[in-house]
Amino acid sequence: MTVASGIERTRSPGDGARAFARFAWAVLGVTLAVVLWGAVVRATGSGAGCGSHWPLCNGAVLPQDPSQATIIEFVHRVGSGAALVLVAALWFRARRRFPGGVVRRWANAALVLILVEAGVGAGLVLMEWVGQDASAARAIAIALHLAVTYALLASLTLVGWHAPGREGVAPGIGRGATAAWVGGLIVIGMTGAVTALGDTLFPAATLAQGGASDFAAGSHFLVRLRVIHPVLAGGVGAALFVWAGRRAATVEGSSARRLSWLRRLVALQLLAGAINVVLLAPVWLQIVHLLLADLIWIVLVVCLAEAAGVATTNNGLARGGRPPATLGT
Repeated sequence: MTVASGIERTRSPGDGARAFARFAWAVLGVTLAVVLWGAVVRATGSGAGCGSHWPLCNGAVLPQDPSQATIIEFVHRVGSGAALVLVAALWFRARRRFPGGVVRRWANAALVLILVEAGVGAGLVLMEWVGQDASAARAIAIALHLAVTYALLASLTLVGWHAPGREGVAPGIGRGATAAWVGGLIVIGMTGAVTALGDTLFPAATLAQGGASDFAAGSHFLVRLRVIHPVLAGGVGAALFVWAGRRAATVEGSSARRLSWLRRLVALQLLAGAINVVLLAPVWLQIVHLLLADLIWIVLVVCLAEAAGVATTNNGLARGGRPPATLGT
């Protein structure tokens, strides 16, 4: 018997699924980094750094004598391309490893969504909805961009979560409550994206001046919309904090710890949002604010998946994996 075959025989049959899950989490991490860098592009007004060219940058594969805005935008394009390749690789591995079931479905969704993301990004550039453009079309596109991003992050999270064949062991959550939390966070994210765009294009000199302009009849619509996000975020965030605390009291172990982390993240986010308003939305704090929002979304998706109440063994054997567990209720 060769050394290789000996190693193969001692390897756990679940090793392949766990390796796949680690790769899925890594892809999620890279995608999250690209999302955050995209916020840097918007906050620094660098979206027009490559002109109205896509996928080329100012008509070239590699920008010549680039400005700071060009470098920022070009790095984002390279990162987006890398994320697309990684998601495609994840989709390919999912098709090979899982003959069917939930992992494969979420991998399919992730591939479709990142292609949509690429299309939206290209559209923003080609339509010149970047830089100092303050049109309603750009605001709508930015909001939809955020919704697609959340769907993509959720899909990648669920691929990683379900890959090892986890079981939903926590008490179930009603579909109404699930839809409310998912919808609530997506709406908050969309309004936050529009608010951030308004902060970038129409920065306030002082807190008092910013507050007055929010309610002035002659202000640009992006300025007048800024008040919506903190009101919604405060209300939904407080409700989510209370819900997570009550739910944590009904579960134990890792489920309770995840809910505790969710509450901490929500509390930090509410604090960061308040400071963001007081400090007039500095770029670094906008990125932190977005990171916390994305982490809250990811942890919530995991908590909801855990409460599904069914085993997630992909409706079949992973190649080289273990047989499916009995489905729970």
